[in-house]
Amino acid sequence: MSLRIGFTGDVMLGRLVDDRQRSRSVDAVWGNVLERLQALDGLVINLECVLSTRGREWQRTRRPFHFRADPDWAIPALEEAGVDVCALANNHVLDYEEVALRDTIDALDGAGIAHAGAGATIGEALEPAVRTIGDLDADADGSNAGDDGELDVAVVSLTDNTPEYAADNDSPGTARIEIDTDDLETRRRVREALEHARETNPDLLVASLHWGPNMVTEPPESFQEFGRWLVEDGVDVIHGHSAHVFQGIEVHKGSPIIYDAGDFVDDYRVDKQLHNDRSFLFVLAVTPDGRPTELRLQPTEIDGCAVHGADPEAAAWSRKRMRDLSEPFGTEFDRDGDALVFSLEE
Repeated sequence: MSLRIGFTGDVMLGRLVDDRQRSRSVDAVWGNVLERLQALDGLVINLECVLSTRGREWQRTRRPFHFRADPDWAIPALEEAGVDVCALANNHVLDYEEVALRDTIDALDGAGIAHAGAGATIGEALEPAVRTIGDLDADADGSNAGDDGELDVAVVSLTDNTPEYAADNDSPGTARIEIDTDDLETRRRVREALEHARETNPDLLVASLHWGPNMVTEPPESFQEFGRWLVEDGVDVIHGHSAHVFQGIEVHKGSPIIYDAGDFVDDYRVDKQLHNDRSFLFVLAVTPDGRPTELRLQPTEIDGCAVHGADPEAAAWSRKRMRDLSEPFGTEFDRDGDALVFSLEE
């Protein structure tokens, strides 16, 4: 008996994706992966853009890229895929300044999509996203409960990117930290976020981290130390992203550390060696009491500003690369169809 929660890398719905979506169905951005997404009990993404048509490009520092999507199609698209939680602590939530960040939060709130990692103040940015997933239609006495039950999930969202986007006590922005377990301010801020999450009494606690530079295939030692520290402090799953390419997976004390989930949807130029257009849908099986039992990696690729199940050649490339990148962590996968899978049960 288990529930299945999907985790994706960056979902960037702006620029060419936004342009194309104005003339195609709202679900087109999910390609042939849509049914897989809809079959999940929960779905957590990193939303790598703002949802707004207002505001102007960030003026206070020079920035090469600015991402936004029209919420009139983007919100229905997120709803169609069954997105439950958007991580917002990243380097694009203020691309169109404060008004667009407020529009994004309002649009997600209006759709009932939980979010974490950004807000009007640092206090708001540190608040967790909280969702109950599973059979929500059961009678109060559980007599009509499905086989899978329910699961209370709390997600905290943090980033080390873009210092100018950091929230403080009086200004909006992100929950920004340094990825350094010896940094006292980092330890204080992370533990504040985790304490807020624990106050909701979740069955599963997730840390969604937008960390590190682009196009880097291996996490530095400081990230490895940080991920393990979070697990030892009670985090059940590390959901990493930012590099635009996937990285290896480590299991620490029974908890998966997805160092980077890569990209899921975007319009980015493709590096023919690193293949930032290839990644996975990461599906975690969890018991109703919050115990992760299995992680399944379903290969994906981006084409035509939409995500698709990877073709055989791309899937084989991604499986081999994930095996190679995960080997130093002692993580070994089994093959199940086109997917990689490993058990988290001892």
